[in-house]
Amino acid sequence: MTANQFSCSGIELSLFRYPKQQESNLQAWDAADEHLIKHLVDNEIIAQNTAILNDNFGAIQCALTQLEASWPLFVETDAKTSLLGAKQNLTDNQLADSNITRFNSRDLLPADTQLVLIKLPKNLTYFANQLQRLSQVLPKGTQVLIGAKAKSINKSLLALIEQHLGSASASLTWKKTRVISCIADGKKRPSVAEVTWTVDELNLTISNLSNVFAANKLDIGARIMLDNMPKDEFKTVIDLGCGNGVLGLRAAQLYQDANIHFVDDSEMAVASSKHNWQLNNLPSELGHFHWDDCLTHLDSEISADLVLCNPPFHQGEAITDHIAWQMFLDARRRLAPGGLLQVVGNRHLSYHIKLQRIFKNCKTVASNGKFVILQARK
Repeated sequence: MTANQFSCSGIELSLFRYPKQQESNLQAWDAADEHLIKHLVDNEIIAQNTAILNDNFGAIQCALTQLEASWPLFVETDAKTSLLGAKQNLTDNQLADSNITRFNSRDLLPADTQLVLIKLPKNLTYFANQLQRLSQVLPKGTQVLIGAKAKSINKSLLALIEQHLGSASASLTWKKTRVISCIADGKKRPSVAEVTWTVDELNLTISNLSNVFAANKLDIGARIMLDNMPKDEFKTVIDLGCGNGVLGLRAAQLYQDANIHFVDDSEMAVASSKHNWQLNNLPSELGHFHWDDCLTHLDSEISADLVLCNPPFHQGEAITDHIAWQMFLDARRRLAPGGLLQVVGNRHLSYHIKLQRIFKNCKTVASNGKFVILQARK
């Protein structure tokens, strides 16, 4: 069996991460996906209105659709790559998606949901927010099944689930994973308010939704970038992997009248950036917001003279550099001749080698014990 061939409980699928041509060689599913599917098959759970949360690249959607083409699925995702990957895998396996209704990470799921399947996310603050939103719609007695690595499950996690949704217990271990069974208690919990904080020296107010990186403070990578913003008259700026948008907000302060484009794989990040633009009273016509896989679907007419980038080096729990590669390649494609890419990253990631290879030039602008800022010009 190849790395892309999924086989579990009689279900055979060919599954890929998104984008399909990436060279990370990482699987599009893990044993927790398999355990959830095995649990459904072993317990002969029939097709019913089923919500699926955090299905990274559609393994659960594909499996249930293969079991029953009319199985009604309500799928919630925050990551554009997850959305696109699931659609790609459904198509590749000749599975229609007419049974699937899609929701973003801030929507409430339908009140007639009868079963919920969740992959435990890395961000437990986000997970708590998901549970709170489920508590607002799930009838008392609704079954919620949560797949996770066994090492991630402890008394604190079970207490968190009980606090925000209902009592929970974990199965025996299978392939180093467990399935947590929770029964919704029917009590509605209020959603936690956005975290709001200030960057006093820049006169900026920042607000973060629950799945946005560095939720309540300025991360040190962004800090060194803010201290070393390029000096020039830029007219079109892209904040690539924008998070809460702090780099783009600073760019709007420094390069007045510039159009600032905020782009992120996380829908919550894009929503936070848009809210922060409004919160800081910046001109509505100059802020542009894009939920996208890097710059894949950005309007072809947009050509930037500056791209600011603080790349992630993980996708979910997987450590990978393919996202940085894609960001750098997309940036070069979108930059106008003479345009500048400025990147911040951990020193050990050796981004200078990638930039030199792609741009044929790279210089160090600033560094400290942990981070380095690099520039490459098209």
